[in-house]
Amino acid sequence: MSQGLTQFFLLAQLTCISPSLPTAPLSVGELFPLPTAMSYPGYPPSGYPAFPGYPPTGQESAYPPAGQYPYPAAPGGFPPVGGGAYPAAPPASGFPGSAGYPPAPAGYPPAPAGYPGAPQPGGMPTYPGGAGFGIPSNGSGFGYPQPPTQSYGGGGPAQIPAGYPGGPTPAPPQPAGIFQNTQGTIRPAPNFDAGRDAEILRKAMKGFGTDEQAIIDVVANRSSDQRQQIKAAFKTMYGKDLIKDLKSELSGNMEELILALFMPSTYYDAWSLRHAMKGAGTQENVLIEILCTRTNQEIREIVRCYKNEFGRDIEHDIRSDTSGHFERLLVSMCQGNRDENQTVDYQKAQQDAQRLYQAGEGKLGTDESCFNMILASRSFPQLKATVEAYSQIANRDLLSSIGREFSGNVERGLKAILQCALNRPAFFAERLYCAMKGAGTDDSTLVRIVVTRSEIDLVQIKHMFTQMYQKTLATMLSSDTSGDYRRLLLAVVGQ
Repeated sequence: MSQGLTQFFLLAQLTCISPSLPTAPLSVGELFPLPTAMSYPGYPPSGYPAFPGYPPTGQESAYPPAGQYPYPAAPGGFPPVGGGAYPAAPPASGFPGSAGYPPAPAGYPPAPAGYPGAPQPGGMPTYPGGAGFGIPSNGSGFGYPQPPTQSYGGGGPAQIPAGYPGGPTPAPPQPAGIFQNTQGTIRPAPNFDAGRDAEILRKAMKGFGTDEQAIIDVVANRSSDQRQQIKAAFKTMYGKDLIKDLKSELSGNMEELILALFMPSTYYDAWSLRHAMKGAGTQENVLIEILCTRTNQEIREIVRCYKNEFGRDIEHDIRSDTSGHFERLLVSMCQGNRDENQTVDYQKAQQDAQRLYQAGEGKLGTDESCFNMILASRSFPQLKATVEAYSQIANRDLLSSIGREFSGNVERGLKAILQCALNRPAFFAERLYCAMKGAGTDDSTLVRIVVTRSEIDLVQIKHMFTQMYQKTLATMLSSDTSGDYRRLLLAVVGQ
């Protein structure tokens, strides 16, 4: 018998039995006050009985565990509204909790518990693996990652790279195009007209005197490919060679910088290598800077251009101008056969680190061929992992070990390879600083690095220069150069 009928019959009996009750009958609630929480035997004060054995203590959830109840085939896997045993579905725009939610719909990345990154009220949903859409979890954004804390010549273990055992979780890989489109200080000029630029240059050199500022305005704001088109248009329009005209109007460092900017990048590298080995003496730093830092494709194109333009075999010239382990290292470099797989094999990194330790610090003497083999063939990301593994095995920085085991040009060459593996812009920033510090300026190095990196990573080189030396590249250029040469350099570096 229901609760209401029971109360009705009891009230009727009392009315009949007790005629002395007040004429205004009491309400049922006054006679039989109901409990605020149902306390019948077996009836819990909060909802239906829990499923036997679930949830485990301390892991209660607002949702039943996935797979325990047959969810209807509805988008998102929510039970129908008013389904009785299930709690109400969350709003369509919300994110489910992290415990016990059904599997993510098709097309979403799998997650260990629910959808990743529930947003704060009123905020944007987070990007899987990072804080905010499109921002890697390390907070570095799309720019160049922060450099290792060690200095190139210092000892002590380096930071563990992302993804290395014991290191931070790697950030989602970014498309290569993002970096390539944002790192150069010089970009192709919009609305480019080679004929108009050729006419401007012709007027700047015609008659008495030279309008150097007009030349700077054109040259510093056109890409290398656009400058080649200007050269061709100039010869077509005036029947004269633009380079010869520029050489007749300019001199000194300004002439060297202008001519370098008008050389195609591959030809400029080949030309620099030829002049480094031409005549008496050899400029070993030029050989190291170019052959130890370029990609496989760039090196193969340089070797081909060297042969076509100068009628010489670059490997033969290297063997003639260098010797010993430095010669072997450069010959290895000019093959252009470095592994360029960007995937890091951490087990191989450990093995290589152990081999390098046993070939150097771990024995009397040095096995130079082991260092040559590993540093000349492994990819730069693989070498970076090897550097980190080595610091754990030897309790010493690999760069420091190379300084202890080698000397002279081969030491500088091996260190250049590792420095590029760790932080390529920092390597070039250091080269620029060394070209300007102290008395005098190495203008050829200054020109070569600024020109060759202007469309690749000069933005990052400038950033690293400031971070490493607490002064901007433009400030140091201004103090070490002068005149039109300074104005053109500053225009190229984006100041």
